[in-house]
Amino acid sequence: MADHIVLVENPADWRAEYPAIPVIAAKDYLALPAYSSARSLRVLNLCRSYRYLSVGYYCSLLAEARGHRVIPSVRTINDLSKKSIYSLDIEDLDERVQKTLGKPTPGFTATAMELDVFFGRTPVAGLQELARQLFETFRSPMMKVEFRLHGKWRIAAIRPLHLNTLTADQQAAFAEAVHTYLSRRWRQARPRDSDTRYDLAILHNPSEVLPPSNARALQHFIRAGKACGVNVELIEKKDYGRLAEFDALFIRETTGIDHYTYQFAKKAEAEGLVVIDDPDSILKCTNKVYLAELLRAKRVRTPQTEIVRRDNLERLDEKIAYPIVLKIPDGSFSRGVVKVKDRAELMETAARLFKSSDLILAQEFLYTPFDWRIGIMNKVPIFAAQYFMSKKHWQIVDHKGDGRFSEGGFKTFAIGDAPQEVVKTALKAANLIGSGLYGVDLKATDKGVVVIEVNDNPNLDAGVEDVVLKGQLYTTIIEDFVWRLDRKRNRR
Repeated sequence: MADHIVLVENPADWRAEYPAIPVIAAKDYLALPAYSSARSLRVLNLCRSYRYLSVGYYCSLLAEARGHRVIPSVRTINDLSKKSIYSLDIEDLDERVQKTLGKPTPGFTATAMELDVFFGRTPVAGLQELARQLFETFRSPMMKVEFRLHGKWRIAAIRPLHLNTLTADQQAAFAEAVHTYLSRRWRQARPRDSDTRYDLAILHNPSEVLPPSNARALQHFIRAGKACGVNVELIEKKDYGRLAEFDALFIRETTGIDHYTYQFAKKAEAEGLVVIDDPDSILKCTNKVYLAELLRAKRVRTPQTEIVRRDNLERLDEKIAYPIVLKIPDGSFSRGVVKVKDRAELMETAARLFKSSDLILAQEFLYTPFDWRIGIMNKVPIFAAQYFMSKKHWQIVDHKGDGRFSEGGFKTFAIGDAPQEVVKTALKAANLIGSGLYGVDLKATDKGVVVIEVNDNPNLDAGVEDVVLKGQLYTTIIEDFVWRLDRKRNRR
């Protein structure tokens, strides 16, 4: 059976000038055993309606249940069903709309306009990038997007289009767009060795100043993948639309909830990919307030910690002695972490941090010359390292005011050579998050071992974390992806 099909309610909707790919009646896809038992199908659902519980809705619903890759997904159908749902997703797009449409154009006085988007393409010159971003946000094959000017240009409505309602001009635009989409997405298979079983995408940002994996480490992953029968490809932000080409996604870029890495993780999960970091781990680990409450509730030892609001700030120094460490919830690489030595600094710094978050975290200051980092993959410790404080500074990374930074040294250990209390405590903390890849930061103090935080996106750098295991570190991670993918395949 072909690996990609088009679903329509009336075969006459698929015109002769459209690409020659298998066109299946929706009723047959829903009813015939040949489709319910098929594997690895890629489905274009072009039914006449996606209304809730309609034939088109059920086509996407059953496609997902069968493990087929389908657009639009049920999530997209639901998202586009009401503006109250998708309005949350268009806030960033509205900024792009304003930049694109807000430029003065002589003689242009309209206060509303519409844009047809076919598979991320549009016939309107100059709006291609906006069309691509709309498709990446709402992966619906055909959309009509309405813009209105109310002080600023904004998206007023998004509605799916359907084959049977297209005008002649729209049909021509659709034919070109679907041909391009199929060619790029499904027909241009990447070259593989004959024994390659899976495709793994590694999301990275070549411009990131402090990436979680350096360039040499990324090349080690590619080589380890080849040895394990996995085709590893480095992708970037611009490749969002290609996610469904892969079987798995490995994020090697600093994550954040308000960052496209989280959107990548959510999209990959929705497409049925194995994902590390998964969205749930990103959500839990990137917010230090959540982590602090979770560790407290599960009786994992941490520095004395208080969740601070504006209304309890005045009493903070009655509970924690100076110096006090203040943290914004979603900082990384020592960013957004400030040590205050007295009440004046406390009030000044807290006021600044409250501008970006209604809650901040306060912890007692526990100085140690180094932090332990235990790397854990699928509930198994895989590396141990000591990260030393930056010279003449109390943090591992010392961020300068001019954007420069300096880092302390490191020492890497075999897991068996690390203190067992450190490893045991790290496992307890990481297991509260999930079964992905985590880096647990701990301090060994006079009060015992305490957890500083759990990172969903720990560093895996060539020349640092791989000093002991060398290439086996990368192989261990690739083999875990293979194990997860094998389990997923066997469950289908």
